[in-house]
Amino acid sequence: MDIQALHKELEEIFPKMVEIRRDLHENPELGFEEVRTPQVIADYLRSLDIDVRTEVGGRGVVGTLKGGKPGKTIALRADFDALPIQDEKDVEYKSKVPNKMHACGHDGHTATLLGVATVLAKHREELEGTVVFLHQHAEEIAPGGAKPMVEDGCLDGVDYVFGAHLSSTTPCGTINYCEGYTSAAADAFEITINGKGGHGAHPHTTVDPVLTVGHLVVNLQQIVSRNVDPIESAVLSIGSIHTGNAGNVIPDSVTLNGTIRSYDPDIRDLLENRMKEITEATCALTGASCEIKYSRGYDALWNHPKETQYLRDVAIETLGEENVSEKKPGMGAEDFTYYVQKVPGTFFNVGARLDDDSKVFPHHHPRFDIKEDALLVGAKVFVAAVANANRLK
Repeated sequence: MDIQALHKELEEIFPKMVEIRRDLHENPELGFEEVRTPQVIADYLRSLDIDVRTEVGGRGVVGTLKGGKPGKTIALRADFDALPIQDEKDVEYKSKVPNKMHACGHDGHTATLLGVATVLAKHREELEGTVVFLHQHAEEIAPGGAKPMVEDGCLDGVDYVFGAHLSSTTPCGTINYCEGYTSAAADAFEITINGKGGHGAHPHTTVDPVLTVGHLVVNLQQIVSRNVDPIESAVLSIGSIHTGNAGNVIPDSVTLNGTIRSYDPDIRDLLENRMKEITEATCALTGASCEIKYSRGYDALWNHPKETQYLRDVAIETLGEENVSEKKPGMGAEDFTYYVQKVPGTFFNVGARLDDDSKVFPHHHPRFDIKEDALLVGAKVFVAAVANANRLK
């Protein structure tokens, strides 16, 4: 396939990609509530004469484009759920739905992949192998949409899988890759400390859960600093503590919530077990009792080395070596992990930073936005990855 010609066609349909992105941006839907979005995606793929399966793993959409020549089966993934955030941007395409917005770029992911499908569908007779377009629901909410889509057969017959995420703080026109672990396993916990409430002037008649939780917050920090090998990566953060409504009343209970992040499965087990042991021991010291709820979220995302280097190579050929760089692993979470647990693949970042620094905001921010040229950048890399797939052996 003539990759340069394919890239030229992507440039020609770029306005359509922007149109799709803005339509989705104006009409966001939260994870597990998507109705309009998967319908829009399915209708568009069918208009390209691509085989479509809907309600995959719940609300996912899978399009399959069979090429005219034998070859590998490559899957490309885009997510399409939004977040429960009020859109505060002053743009013509801002969200029309109160307290819902695409604050993470998933609308751009979807538009990018539909652009890729548009161009490749025109050249199906020249295409070597098969391309599977994975349009995933509910990436933002664990247990997420990836795992049930995999369980529903979305990767059956697939040889390799690639995914990308737009980055609002990375310069547009660039690609970042990471070999090995790139995103962490993300677990959540809720601890309720039960004591015996009473008057603040008579603490000796109470079992103070506030005192207990004060000790607990400090004690839990020793897990990472004293139980985890310093060479390994781990995070334990407490994000909320809720109790009481008066300064002179000792409450009956305190509830705190936190998150635990890790890469190595053994470290993950250690963090969970030590958190429970320390919580119970701290309560025993003060005479309180506890209830612990621990929820395992997404597994850590591990990019396969061969596929990561392949993606790096085609990105350099597409954008130039100066625009492709290796990034450090992060402690965020991403359910793309369930695809690469099934078949080899890699997940990379596409720079989408706006030119105006005053309008640059991080993901999940009410004023989040992207430079839409990034859609074209991501699409070109995806197309190059598909067109060169015979190099993957």
